[in-house]
Amino acid sequence: MKIVETYSHLNGLEYLLVHKKKLWQEVEEVIAAVDAKICQTKISKEARMQGELKFSPIEMNKMFSNLLQSKNWKESRVSYWVTRDERLIRNTMSLPPEEQKKRIEAAGEQAIFSYNQTDFVKDRVAMEVQFGKYAFVAYDLFVKHLAFYVRDEIDVGIEILPMKSLQTGMSSGPGYFEGELYNVIRNGRGVPSVPLVMIGIAP
Repeated sequence: MKIVETYSHLNGLEYLLVHKKKLWQEVEEVIAAVDAKICQTKISKEARMQGELKFSPIEMNKMFSNLLQSKNWKESRVSYWVTRDERLIRNTMSLPPEEQKKRIEAAGEQAIFSYNQTDFVKDRVAMEVQFGKYAFVAYDLFVKHLAFYVRDEIDVGIEILPMKSLQTGMSSGPGYFEGELYNVIRNGRGVPSVPLVMIGIAP
């Protein structure tokens, strides 16, 4: 695969190039090592594309996972407690999880356990390789990366997406770089409030 486009939100790419140059080089190396042809294994069952050979999101994810894990990128989780009371959430959001639970229950409300999980984290950089539906991309960009950033677990989030040219070679449904770039820009310069690097890839 190759990097076709990058978009730096809140100077995410600039931060990596200055402070985490080796990490950025690893990302470039991993993308270059993914062989798209090997991942072209899915026979489409959709009526308008029946029988066509498509790129398999499962195979592409597997290849990325193996390569990233070999470079010590690891899964990470951020746990927290939620409740129905908006004021309580605001007052407990910045506290450690165990303290959140105590405060919520002390106020007579139900504490509900929740968490955000990201597939790859290394040296305070989180990365998602997203070949899933549009909704998953939006969740990554506007919720998941932000949750890790607010909890001071990461400094930058990276989102790897197919370019439209690659997405057309997949079954219908996955998000793609150009569409998600529009969504981020439409929300204004400061939203989401986490430095990000969006990467568009293609064979």
